[in-house]
Amino acid sequence: MPALLRCLIPAPLRRLLLALPVLLAALPALAVDGNDLLPVDEAFVLTASAPSRDRIEVRWKVADGYYLYRHRTAVKAGAGFAAGALQLPDGARHTDEFFGPVETYRGELVATLPGNATGPGPVQLEVKYQGCADIGICYPPQTRRLQVALPAGGAAPQAGLPTPASQKGLPGLTGASGPARGLQLPGQQALPEAQAFAIDAIADGGNRILVRMQPAPGYYIYRDRSHFELEGDPGLHAQPPRWPQGARHRDEHFGEVMVFFEPVEVDLPVRRTHPRPAQVTLVATFQGCQTDGICYPPMTRRLPVDLPAGRVDTDAIAPGADDAGVAVADPASTEDAGPATAPLPTPSEDGATEATRPDASAGNELRTRAPPTTAPPRLAGILLLALLGGLLLNLMPCVLPILSLKALGLAQSGGSPEHARRHALWYTAGVLVAFAAVGALVVALRAAGQAAGWGFQLQQPWFVAAMAYLMFAVGLSLSGVFTLGGGIGGGLAAPRSGPAGDFLTGVLACVVASPCIAPFMGPALAYAFAAPALAGMLVFLALGLGLALPFLLIGFVPALARRLPKPGAWMETLKQLLAFPMYLTAIWLLWILGRQRGVDAVALVLAGATVLALALWWFERSRWRGPRVAAALALGLALVALLPVWAVTRLEPPAAKASDSGVLAYSSEALDRLRADNRVVFVNMTADWCVTCKANERSVLSSQAFGDLLARTGATYMRGDWTNADPAISAFLEEHKAVGVPLYVVYGPGAPPAVLPPVLTQAIAEDALLRAAAR
Repeated sequence: MPALLRCLIPAPLRRLLLALPVLLAALPALAVDGNDLLPVDEAFVLTASAPSRDRIEVRWKVADGYYLYRHRTAVKAGAGFAAGALQLPDGARHTDEFFGPVETYRGELVATLPGNATGPGPVQLEVKYQGCADIGICYPPQTRRLQVALPAGGAAPQAGLPTPASQKGLPGLTGASGPARGLQLPGQQALPEAQAFAIDAIADGGNRILVRMQPAPGYYIYRDRSHFELEGDPGLHAQPPRWPQGARHRDEHFGEVMVFFEPVEVDLPVRRTHPRPAQVTLVATFQGCQTDGICYPPMTRRLPVDLPAGRVDTDAIAPGADDAGVAVADPASTEDAGPATAPLPTPSEDGATEATRPDASAGNELRTRAPPTTAPPRLAGILLLALLGGLLLNLMPCVLPILSLKALGLAQSGGSPEHARRHALWYTAGVLVAFAAVGALVVALRAAGQAAGWGFQLQQPWFVAAMAYLMFAVGLSLSGVFTLGGGIGGGLAAPRSGPAGDFLTGVLACVVASPCIAPFMGPALAYAFAAPALAGMLVFLALGLGLALPFLLIGFVPALARRLPKPGAWMETLKQLLAFPMYLTAIWLLWILGRQRGVDAVALVLAGATVLALALWWFERSRWRGPRVAAALALGLALVALLPVWAVTRLEPPAAKASDSGVLAYSSEALDRLRADNRVVFVNMTADWCVTCKANERSVLSSQAFGDLLARTGATYMRGDWTNADPAISAFLEEHKAVGVPLYVVYGPGAPPAVLPPVLTQAIAEDALLRAAAR
């Protein structure tokens, strides 16, 4: 845009004009509904013929704007023809939003089935395939049976025509892991989802919500593809819903499932931790299909509900039940419907039962969630884990620079037991106060209904910029540019740093430890985020005590203190040398800031850091040689240098970059569809500010061995980036009881998700993927 227009047109209007072409381009997509979708047999016209007695050709004529998946195409011959492997041409390669790397066919597909005729009669073929429309709607997997006449000797081939197929409930690619009860026939048009499925909710007293779900005639809703949550008040939680008796449906893939063809009223109990009235939002996720038509993707509706005052009942949830509203049948309706928690195991062709594979039965809503714990952990055990986690945090790379500074300060104490104890106590106090502050902030955010995890503060660009300033200032102090006596910087390693220097060193150790998660920390933090405030604070204090424990031992065990090196001239050299890890840490933080807000943010902070260095240098010179007004002006200049910390918050995040080859960006919809397709999935939740994440990615996840392992197991690699706050990723972390990143989860057919440890090795990843692929 020319400079003159930039001056004349206000910034908001400029942004609107720039976005207008995108909005116009999106209008056709917004107008799409079921009427734009061809019947499946018109979108993919199927025929088959036998050019000779040793070859059968299956041909699809694909309509414009539609495509078929190669990996979803299969042909099986019946008696009279000994068939070999199906031969398919190479398709167009691309990374599918839901399946990852795939091949597709447009226009026409000719598949060849080689073999030998073993009889004179016609051959029955079972043809399976699946395709989608470019408008964003996919058909369920299709099954057709065709009869193909074989030529006698050199006779001309004869075309085969489709015969009726048993089309009961194949899972839809559109996100349905439940069946589609058939295919869309010519003349049937699918309604928009808002017309096909209506839902509303009202309060029935203070401890119950009545949810009405109304499928249109010719449509149905799955009982066990439902999920209910309450938002808006952290003291109210949805209990498992109580469903009336539905219609039992037998699906050839998933066995017994329960559906509703008529309007249904669902009783949703509410567990309270306070009796006050509340305005909440019911988040209802459900799924349904058109009878003999398409399946809709999972739908989410947000319904406001005004709840009056109710009773507090902390024992309302049965042991082991989850607050997330997992489907449970009404006891009165289970006499005929069978158990609501799982369908009857039904043997399939491969010998597996429905209880051992992904299904549309009760409880399948939890297939992307961590397995529930069987008993609440004891506080004493959690505190021990927190202590061990804090102790191991000393070995994490993000804490090493501060450890070096503290070790230098202890060495300079000259071996005096009194000095060593004083160092250790004030350092421990700083660590504990900092951990208590972080714990209080997390508890407050959680109580307010906000998502917060370990390291969440590094999602804020202003905090990252302030941390870069701090590390740079510490480096300048160690380099001798300025001193603050007992404060930060050179005071951290000074023999007379005093309580303030030791205390601030402890605070700094906690701050820079925030991107790291050590072993044993995960369960402890998960407990802290879910426990009452007092228990949560105890966990954070135990973490801090573990971090400070090595220095406490040095201060109070004379034998350990005597092993410290004697002070000498070498310590000044070491102090200056330790400035460079501080500079490198500042550079790393700038890199994180660049990933969050782009190169403009990096330039702003670099300029501000330069002004800050000038201000600190001026302050040091004027403090000893100049008038007091010069020192005051230097401090004022230092305040001006901090303006970029605010300015970076005004910048927009950079445009999302394309995913790496072979890596699928995380979305809950894509994960659900991959799981519905029985694919092995490796999910990596990471962040640029997470040191442990980057170490794992460098040593394991970006290696050739890991890439070969993905190819060998046929796994899809999915990555979620939590560098900036992302509600979808926060929800995923919370569902798996994770308190931050890294989080590694492996999904396999018919199995609960496997959560891997935060410190990853090739052997751990290989074992998890091979186990998932072997199911």
